[in-house]
Amino acid sequence: MLNKKHLAGILLGNLLTITVSYSTPKLNLIDPNATAETRALYHNLSKLSKKHILFGHQHATEYGHGWTGEANRSDVKSVSGSHPAVIGVDFSGLTGRPATAVERTKANLRQQIADTYNRGGVTTVAWHFSNPVTPQTGFYWNDSVSAPAVANLIPGGSHHAQYKVILKTVGDLANSIRGRDGKLVPMLFRPYHEFDGGWFWWGRPHCSREEFTSLWRFTVSYLRDSLQVHNFIYTFSPDCLFKTEAQYLDRYPGNEWVDMVGVDNYADFGRNGNYNVQAGITKLKIVSDYARKAHKLAAFTETGLESIPDTTWWTNTLLRSLKAEKMKLAYVLVWRNDARSPTHFYAPYPGQASVADFLHFYQDPYTLFENDLGKMYRRKKLLFFYY
Repeated sequence: MLNKKHLAGILLGNLLTITVSYSTPKLNLIDPNATAETRALYHNLSKLSKKHILFGHQHATEYGHGWTGEANRSDVKSVSGSHPAVIGVDFSGLTGRPATAVERTKANLRQQIADTYNRGGVTTVAWHFSNPVTPQTGFYWNDSVSAPAVANLIPGGSHHAQYKVILKTVGDLANSIRGRDGKLVPMLFRPYHEFDGGWFWWGRPHCSREEFTSLWRFTVSYLRDSLQVHNFIYTFSPDCLFKTEAQYLDRYPGNEWVDMVGVDNYADFGRNGNYNVQAGITKLKIVSDYARKAHKLAAFTETGLESIPDTTWWTNTLLRSLKAEKMKLAYVLVWRNDARSPTHFYAPYPGQASVADFLHFYQDPYTLFENDLGKMYRRKKLLFFYY
């Protein structure tokens, strides 16, 4: 198997290295007190997105197709020799469970996130948490059973005090995850994703625009300013139910409350056999273009093709889309590989039909996996290489 790092080493031996500077506007985090490692990650993601994209997989190192809980294992590594560059975890287990279960979840998250940092990878955090008003309904919206919650969580709401306790659990965990170097681990925190749909309790049909943006702003301000969490990069990611920039920004809380803009899109990329790839590219371009204007990072925060029946999906659909329109996207993440289901998986495992094509995707210089990354948590001058 061709190792991209070896190839780069051969090429760089014949190149002249010079330092250059940019006059492009500086990207700044919304947290002025962000840790040095968090600022470095943000800077390096921006730098790499000029010519590359990091590949990510949800729950990649926690479990995979037919296995769970094995150290330093992922289905992507078993196929390619490298873990994904971005590992997705979830804070869902921090609420709505017995205290002993919550503590186990915290311990597992600390281990997973610290391990990824120590290897040089990047962690992104989703947050599927149970409706605080009707916890028995979980994070999905169930008609006639679920109660609207967003209005009750914001300041003045009936469950606002409870929400602050929930956020303290999140904040305490974030402030307890350190790498081998003793530094707090930076994370891409992505709360309230796919809010433009109705399937989650925080979705568009279940709260007003003002209620949603108030919830987002309070969440950021309480974590950052009250709980002193300074290792989050805040990521805004609706689903793909928009066609214009104005529709994309309908519930945007404002540039001072967001570090990264993204989109989740399965529908245009083969879900249920339906392909509308050009529409998917158009939506990615809307996100990328807005990020440039607003001086934010952009990402393809979720996608994938369940069971990957299209054996050339990685290069003919995903890679072609990512390379279209000269977009700048920091990472792309595909969803999880269930440990027990024979069909619920989004990345290949050894013997899966799309492995050969995935290896072409892996070997493409545009895509970066964990083994391709340098020191993501240190900031260095940008180098260009010339023959």
